[in-house]
Amino acid sequence: MPHAPLAAASVPPELNPEAWARTARRLLAKLLGEFAYEEILSPEFEETLSPECEETLSPELQDGSYVLALDDGARLRFRARRAAYGSWRVEPDSPTLRDADGAEAPFGDPFAFLARARRRLGLDGDTLGHVVRELNSTLAADARLDRTGLTAAELADLPYAELEGHQTGHPWLVLNKGRLGFSAADAARWAPEARVPARLPWIAVSDELAAYRGVRHLAAPERLYAHELDAATLDTFSHALRARGLDPRRYLYLPVHPWQWDEIVLPLFAPSVAAGDIVPLPEDPDQRLPQQSIRTFLNTSRPDRHTVKLPLSILNTLVWRGLPTDRTLAAPAVTAWVHALRDADPFLRDECRVVLLGEVASVTVRHPVYDELPDVPYQYKELLGAIWREPLEHSLDPGERARTLASLLHTDRDGRAFTAELVERSGLAPKVWLRHLLAALLPPLLHFLYRYGTVFSPHGENAIVVFDAEDVPVRLAVKDFVDDVNVSAQPVPEHASMPDDVREILLTEPPAFLTQFIHSGLFVGVFRYLAPLCEDQLDVPEGEFWTLVREEILRHQARFPELKDRFELFDLLTPRIERLCLNRNRLHLDGYRDRPERPHAAVHGTVPNPLHAGPRP
Repeated sequence: MPHAPLAAASVPPELNPEAWARTARRLLAKLLGEFAYEEILSPEFEETLSPECEETLSPELQDGSYVLALDDGARLRFRARRAAYGSWRVEPDSPTLRDADGAEAPFGDPFAFLARARRRLGLDGDTLGHVVRELNSTLAADARLDRTGLTAAELADLPYAELEGHQTGHPWLVLNKGRLGFSAADAARWAPEARVPARLPWIAVSDELAAYRGVRHLAAPERLYAHELDAATLDTFSHALRARGLDPRRYLYLPVHPWQWDEIVLPLFAPSVAAGDIVPLPEDPDQRLPQQSIRTFLNTSRPDRHTVKLPLSILNTLVWRGLPTDRTLAAPAVTAWVHALRDADPFLRDECRVVLLGEVASVTVRHPVYDELPDVPYQYKELLGAIWREPLEHSLDPGERARTLASLLHTDRDGRAFTAELVERSGLAPKVWLRHLLAALLPPLLHFLYRYGTVFSPHGENAIVVFDAEDVPVRLAVKDFVDDVNVSAQPVPEHASMPDDVREILLTEPPAFLTQFIHSGLFVGVFRYLAPLCEDQLDVPEGEFWTLVREEILRHQARFPELKDRFELFDLLTPRIERLCLNRNRLHLDGYRDRPERPHAAVHGTVPNPLHAGPRP
C-alpha cells in the first residue's frame, strides 16, 4: 500500500526560500570571517574601501575587498572590515563568485562554498559529510530564530529565562547549533529557540549505582528533595517504589531529560532497568525552559527552586553534552571552596557583590560496564546524573534584572542592537554606560585571577550581567563552576585552603595560559564582537572601546598595588597572545572521531593584543 503524502503542516514555516537565503548569506559571512580569523582560509587583499587607511595600515589589516581562489579556479570576492585580535567582519551581502569563464554573480550558498573549497579547507570526506549535516541544523535553527524574532525593545522587557530562547548561539563557532542526535521533531521540542516549557520526568536509582553530594545545608538528599518537590510528589515517588516491592530509602531521585531516557537510558541501562535499579517515576508539576546550554532547565513555575543541569548525549559545539561523573560528584565541593573565597574577601563580597551561582547538589549514576572500561569514548561515561544550581532570582535585589552577556551581542531583524536599546533606556551616554559594564564585569574576574590564581571561563553564556532598574550594569553573576573553573599550575599561597577533592578535580594551567580564559572567553569571545557593534550603533570607535577595557584593568591594578608580582605573573597586557581556535578543532584536529577525553581548543599562532598599548593606529 503506498504511503499517504506528508501534510503541508509538517514542514516548518521558516523553511521557505526567502528565509533560507537570508540566513544562509549571514552564515556564509560568518564562516568566511571566522575561518579567516583562525587562518583556515587566507583571503588575499584586493583593494581598500577607505583611502585614508592606506597610509596607516598594512594591506593585511585594511578594511577592503578580499578575494579567495576556490578549488575549481573560481574566485570568491567579498568585503571585510578588520578589527582587534586580527579578526574579520565580512559584509553578508558582499560575496560574489567569478567563474572560470569570467561571469560574476552574487553568492550566498555556504554548502556550495564547502564543496568548491574542500581542498583549500583541508577537509576529508568523513569530516565534510558531518560538517554539512551540522551546517543544515544550524541554518534551520537560525531560520526559526529569524522568523520568530522580537524587536530589541520587546526583548528588553523579557525575563531572563524567556530572553534565552531568542539568542543565536556561540558567536565564534560557525556550527553552533549542530546538535547531532536530534531529529527535526526533537529540535522543535527541546531546542531553546523552540521556547516550549516542559515538565520533566524523574527516575529513582538504587544506591548501588547512584551517589549524592551536597553543600553543607543540603548535605542529605532529603533536604534537597524537600525544597525541590512538593510533599504529594514525594509521596507518589515513594508509593511507586513500594508498589514494586522496593525500599525508597535505598534510592536517590533525579530528573531525566525525556530524550535521554528514550535514546540513552533505556537502551544502554537496560539491565539496570530490568533489575529494578533504575525505576521510572512520574513528572513533577513544575514547568521548565531549556536555556542556551540546551541541557540546563530553569524552573519558571517556581523560580525559587534550583536550575537543573542534565546530561544530553548530543554532539554540539565541539563536545558531547553529557555530565562527567567525577566532576558532577565534585560540583558541591568546588562550589563550597569558591564561595568561601568570595565570602572571606571584602572586595568580592561587599564591593563587587559578585553572584556565584553555586552547583550545590548532584547525583551521579555509574554505568556498570562503561565505567570499568578506561579507553571507551568519553561520551559513554557521561550518561546519567543531575546537578542542581542555585537559582538566579534569589540573588537579585528589588528592581534588579539579569541578562546573559551573550544577549548584548544580539541584533534584531531590523538591525537594532540589543545593547543600543539598553543604553538608550539607561539615559546614559554610551561611553559612560560601557564604563559601568566594564566596572561590573572585570574587577571580580581580575581579583580572582590576581589574588587567588583562579579563573572562570567568562564567555557569553556563563557570564551574566545584573542591571539596575534603569538598565545600567551594576554587577556580575557567574555560573558553571565545575566545567569552567581553572587554577594556576604554579601554586599561590591562597590555594592552601583548597580541599583535596577540589584540587583533584580542577583543571590547572601555567600562569601564562591561565590568562587565556579571560582573553579568549571574554575579550575574543565577546568583546571582539561587541566593540564593532558599539562603533556602528553607539558611535564609540573600536579603539576607544579597547582603551576603556585597558583603563579598567589598570584601575584595578592601581587599587591593589600589593599584587604587583601577580600582575606580572598573570599578564593580560602582553604584546601578543596565542590564537585559540574553535572551528579548527572541528575541521582539523578532532573532527567527529571518538576519543577517551574531552577535546580542548586548538592553538594556532599568535595575534596582536589590543590591550598592550591601547587602540591600534
